[in-house]
Amino acid sequence: MTDYADRVPIEPQSIVTPLSRAAVFLVLTIDSAARSLARVLDVISDLGGLTRAVGFRDLQGRLSCNVGIGSDAWDRLQRPQRPAQLRRFAEIRGPVHTAPATPGDLLFHIRAERPDMCFDLERLLLQTLGDCVSVQDEVQGFRFFDSRDLLGFVDGTENPTGSALGRSALIQSDDAAFEGGSYIVVQKYLHQLDRWQALDTGSQEAIVGRTKLENVELEDPAEESHKSLTTIVDEHGVEHDILRDNMPFGRPAHGEYGTYFIGYARNLWVIERMLHNMFVGGKTGHHDRILDFSTATTGSTFFAPSNSLLKTLAG
Repeated sequence: MTDYADRVPIEPQSIVTPLSRAAVFLVLTIDSAARSLARVLDVISDLGGLTRAVGFRDLQGRLSCNVGIGSDAWDRLQRPQRPAQLRRFAEIRGPVHTAPATPGDLLFHIRAERPDMCFDLERLLLQTLGDCVSVQDEVQGFRFFDSRDLLGFVDGTENPTGSALGRSALIQSDDAAFEGGSYIVVQKYLHQLDRWQALDTGSQEAIVGRTKLENVELEDPAEESHKSLTTIVDEHGVEHDILRDNMPFGRPAHGEYGTYFIGYARNLWVIERMLHNMFVGGKTGHHDRILDFSTATTGSTFFAPSNSLLKTLAG
């Protein structure tokens, strides 16, 4: 039987597509000239055309691209309405560790089953945008063994599934003008892998809150474990999830090993509270001990419009 899904490219802004084997995370700032903003809007409103130009070479490569727009860049659009929770990433300074805020007007999250397709779409985007933008950060990620991060633990275990996926990752009718969009937070973490690997497995599991081999939540994880601090329950006892599409990256010859965190959320405050708990501390006031081995070097927030809204931005 023919799988017709393999005959149709993935639409831009398809937030809830399956996790990919390869990805590029590209953060840009837009030049201050009015012509630069106009050029950017022309490019992103036709993002589907650029993606198809590369993606049609191998539809089973499942190439896709999401674009996010930063708070300052959205203000420059002078739209009559603004996403209710869109704001700049605010630095989080804890007693021991800091989550820095770094520049970002645009985020391109390029995903595919083949790294060459990610590469070529990135090349085409930068070529088309030209001197209208400046690159602030570029990371090429890959899916590691068993979907593990470079610390050896399975990443993304707590992602929502089924109908909960859309409810957690996509803006709903309470902000009707932006329904179907999503808030995105990105951070680049660099690991001190030698220090982490010097810990015994039990100590690593206590920090993460899950078993390393079986990927099972510990029966009574410590309140300062990564699992506990990033589980968000509101005052009504309702747990709030986000969609993570994190990817490992690295350059062994340079001693660089990291995880690129990217979270999509219906409510930006959920990710903000997770990060506050990690860096400042939860109920016990203790920070996430994984930060003793992983340093955040970037931090930016974006809004990803729905595909239908994206197409109207240049109008």
